[in-house]
Amino acid sequence: MMLEYFARLALLLPLLGLLIWGSLRLTRALQTRMVGWQGGTGRQVELVETTLLAPGMKLAVVRFRDREILLGLSRQGLVRLSEADARAAATSADV
Repeated sequence: MMLEYFARLALLLPLLGLLIWGSLRLTRALQTRMVGWQGGTGRQVELVETTLLAPGMKLAVVRFRDREILLGLSRQGLVRLSEADARAAATSADV
């Protein structure tokens, strides 16, 4: 009885370790793909800033082709709220 318990334990612990290791590797791979969207080199879209308004509601500023776009994000989707020239926004922030 006790020998059967240790045999199962010896088989299941390495299997559990492999499952944990595999899920961590998958998470890391997916996170590196998501970071690329946030403005890596050679990308056209850059996430400038996000602000949480309420649970499930955010404001996000995205830079795309020298334009800064203010987006409203909710569980139902996203809406473009405003748009400005990125250079004009940078100079007005410096003043």
